[in-house]
Amino acid sequence: MKVKKILVSQPKPTSEKSPYYEIAQKYGVDIEFRPFIKVEGLTAKEFRQSKIAIQDYTAIIFTARTAIDHFFRLCEEMRVTIPDTMKYFCTTESIALYLQKYTIYRKRKIFHADTGKLADLIPFLVKHNKEKYLYAVSDVHKDETNLLDNHKINYTKAVMYRTVSNDFGPDEKFDYDMLIFFSPSGIASLLKNFPKFQQDEIKIGCFGATTAKAVKDAGLRLDVEAPSVKAPSMTAALENFLKEENGSEE
Repeated sequence: MKVKKILVSQPKPTSEKSPYYEIAQKYGVDIEFRPFIKVEGLTAKEFRQSKIAIQDYTAIIFTARTAIDHFFRLCEEMRVTIPDTMKYFCTTESIALYLQKYTIYRKRKIFHADTGKLADLIPFLVKHNKEKYLYAVSDVHKDETNLLDNHKINYTKAVMYRTVSNDFGPDEKFDYDMLIFFSPSGIASLLKNFPKFQQDEIKIGCFGATTAKAVKDAGLRLDVEAPSVKAPSMTAALENFLKEENGSEE
């Protein structure tokens, strides 16, 4: 059975120049975008249960723009006034610039790495080792706190939002020939929504080693995997698969 309808478990691209659209047109397939997971912020009541007082901290560590949104939302809900002296440490410049949505951007209080890696933010944190850091995270996150511990950073990890299953409605069709996932949470959501899911001829593709492991741990067959030498991106892996399936050549 040839793949004709593909579900990509991500939000719909904002640009019409997305490689997914080019692939759909080139190979005559229907690609739909529908996240299996969504982000949900903790309520002020839930956050208070952590016994963390935001006003006790002098600096915040952000690794995602979503964390920024939920930090400032919680502050507003709890009527916490953030002092002008608060410092912000971000893992990328784009995350740092996103702070402009909530605060005046001043270089003396906003610092960023360039790679997106917490490890490359460490020199900034060490330089400002007198600060008391709040590390804003999701309930599901890459635990790299050993990096902070090893450099004796004074920090507290604060869960401010969580990843939950984006449930399918009873009238929502699920008639795809291929499913593409980007996180283990997406696999968990699939099995939550369809506990009797039978893969049969449905193809499954995924991006990342942890997602691939989740697919296999769930007893499912992995048909397309990225990144690889031949396919550094999910779209490249998908195109290689469709090209092979169609027996076409460039």
